Amino acid sequence: MDTKTPILVVDDYRTMVRIIRNLLAQLGFDDVDDAGDGSEALERMSSKRYGLVISDWNMEPMNGLDFLKAVRSGSTANTHVPFIMVTAESKQSSVQAAKEAGVTNYIVKPFSADTLRSKLGSVLG
Repeated sequence: MDTKTPILVVDDYRTMVRIIRNLLAQLGFDDVDDAGDGSEALERMSSKRYGLVISDWNMEPMNGLDFLKAVRSGSTANTHVPFIMVTAESKQSSVQAAKEAGVTNYIVKPFSADTLRSKLGSVLG
């Protein structure tokens, strides 16, 4: 896993942003930005290329699924960036909607550091 990969964490819950940032730091990642919702994340992505996006699903005004769809539609230079959705939504219909929108991987809350490490490994190699 290349720990120099720039990562964007998108979540409107600041505590979750802090938790994910801390877990990423423990794994050696230090180029980590964050955004409070999909709209803010799209702004960040318009000026920087990311190697990974980790996004919450339930946010306002732009939720994670709409954000993912916007990224995949080519509205930024990061169209093919690996995208991990983090959510409490474990319904099969939600997982399917995320897959159809182009999600790379999916983490259901609550999750452990080992789960995040495993998902990062499968996405970043």
